[in-house]
Amino acid sequence: MLRKTLTKSFVGFAVLTARANGFWRLPCSSPVVVERADPIMEPNVVSQHVHTVMGSNAFNFTMNYEDTQLATCSSCKAVEDLSSYWVPNLYYHAENGSFIPVKQVGGALIYYLQRTDPKDPNAAEGLIAFPKDFRMVAGTPTNRNFTDTVEQRAVSFVCLGTEGPATYELPKMNCPGGLRTQLTMPSCWDGKNMDSPDHKSHMAYPSGLDNGACPDSHPKRFITIFYEVTWSVDDFKDMWYGDKQPFVFSTGDDLGYGYHGDFVNGWDIQTLQKAINECNASSGRIEECGAFKLRNDDDMASCKVLPRVHEAVGGVLPSLPGCNPVGSIVKQSDCTAVAQIGDPVLPFTDMTKKLGWKYVACAKDPAGMSRTLPDVSLDQPDMTVEKCISACVGKGYKYAGLEYRSQCFCGNSVPQDRMPVNGTIGGDCSMPCAGDSNELCGGAALISVYTKCPSFSDCENYVGDNHML
Repeated sequence: MLRKTLTKSFVGFAVLTARANGFWRLPCSSPVVVERADPIMEPNVVSQHVHTVMGSNAFNFTMNYEDTQLATCSSCKAVEDLSSYWVPNLYYHAENGSFIPVKQVGGALIYYLQRTDPKDPNAAEGLIAFPKDFRMVAGTPTNRNFTDTVEQRAVSFVCLGTEGPATYELPKMNCPGGLRTQLTMPSCWDGKNMDSPDHKSHMAYPSGLDNGACPDSHPKRFITIFYEVTWSVDDFKDMWYGDKQPFVFSTGDDLGYGYHGDFVNGWDIQTLQKAINECNASSGRIEECGAFKLRNDDDMASCKVLPRVHEAVGGVLPSLPGCNPVGSIVKQSDCTAVAQIGDPVLPFTDMTKKLGWKYVACAKDPAGMSRTLPDVSLDQPDMTVEKCISACVGKGYKYAGLEYRSQCFCGNSVPQDRMPVNGTIGGDCSMPCAGDSNELCGGAALISVYTKCPSFSDCENYVGDNHML
């Protein structure tokens, strides 16, 4: 019955494209942060479940439009977009009860779809840009069954690499090409409120979910936002067990009915309105929209927000962060983990007091090119940050760098084009060291660079390089 209903009523992207007057795809290369934060539903506190957040580095536990405009980067393509987009994180639930986060494939795609209808109450006005301080939520985290409401039909899943149709429930088969989670945001606005107590009532869906007319109660119409996030579930293809699919969202939802998404507007409003008026290409390529300046891929990938909730959200976890039991909306009574908002969790191992060396940045070290630190290289199964720095000190070098968990490099300079731009972290240099999993030793084609502090006081007062904070 579920699949039949979906086949008849689900509006997949192939159909969306055919009906659109025009649209553009906004690529968001990777999350800026993954943590328990939600400035809409639970402002200024640790939220109940983990979100994966795309967009600008202005994302915070509370934020308004002015805050978004202070961002220095974004993981999304359009320079004029400093918005934030977030969804619950996906985890693999192991047979022994532990949880492992599922990697995203290519971040997210945010579709901006030009939907109009002559029967709209304000049809003559056309589509309008999101105003300052506008925000909205779609979906309900506590849903654990399907009642065929328009809001639930806005959520769907596609098992890539198979021939099965899209479903409203998490698929019960492995997806070789990844699991794509899809969400259509409402586009009809009451014309007055930037938000509402339930964060939904100021918005409504048109009669056809993504098409059709808006109700009289919500006469103004925004461009339609459609989220696509793809998860690499195939990494766990040999780890299925029992008679259920093994994936669960951070809310404890193992069916998918509680999938949801949030949006805080950070667009330059005039630019967004210009794009709405002028960008009508049917290809969806954002490059064909002349209203935007576009970020390069490296700048998008290097844009990060330092997490402030001091808890593990990755690796192998004994329970879902926030103590969310699988299949229930009641908190675990035997889970005592307490997390608070604290100082930013720095993405490196601090060696200022121990060795007098400070962290410089997570720099690029592209494959197939000359090394960022080219003079000495070591690869040891017991590598730690201290061992690498000590090796470079012993050979008289100014810089030490760690990469791929076990590799150490030394040099006397770092090429400027390998360094992150100011205001960005530079990438994910969070691989645990081969010799000590509590330390961080770079990333994939990314090198954690350290250098000697000029003086004791320089190290004493060190809190982080301006490339990161």
